[in-house]
Amino acid sequence: MSIDTDKGIDTTKNIDVDRLNELSEKNKADPEIGHKKISVKSVTESGFRNLNFARDHKPFLISEPHPLLGDDQAPNPTEYALGALGSCINVGIQAIASHRGVTLTKIEIELEGDIDISAVWGVGDLDPEKELGITTVRANISLDGDADDATLQKISDDAVKWSPVANTFIRPVALETSTTTGSSS
Repeated sequence: MSIDTDKGIDTTKNIDVDRLNELSEKNKADPEIGHKKISVKSVTESGFRNLNFARDHKPFLISEPHPLLGDDQAPNPTEYALGALGSCINVGIQAIASHRGVTLTKIEIELEGDIDISAVWGVGDLDPEKELGITTVRANISLDGDADDATLQKISDDAVKWSPVANTFIRPVALETSTTTGSSS
């Protein structure tokens, strides 16, 4: 998906580079500052519709498309995961470019993933040899600005390398679950 903008964007307009540098220096001086916990609460609204609550923002809806028995009223969980990846890379690109004094006039990130959903949430084929979920993500990053191609490429490469969400996709993540049942309350 591409959004055509006649004017382009000026990424330096809304980024306080001094505060960005202060934040960077603070985290370099005490790396523990960068260790945080984040949380989201997901609540079934109806069928495969889920309201998700993050901090004190309005809840955001996650649904499934009609072919997957949803009402198609919102992106599905995997589309949100790809959106989170693209947004995280985008933020990194803006921060790195601003820090390096590069004004970007275009940032577009198109993401596409290969996914195996044949287990159909545990009621379909459960062959243990299957790799369920996304196995490959392709990101096409388009940048333009007041820097040469090599500089723009380095900004893009560094943003991907330092992206917390990209690293979540790349590295194995420990998933710890617990279940509270109605009889436990």
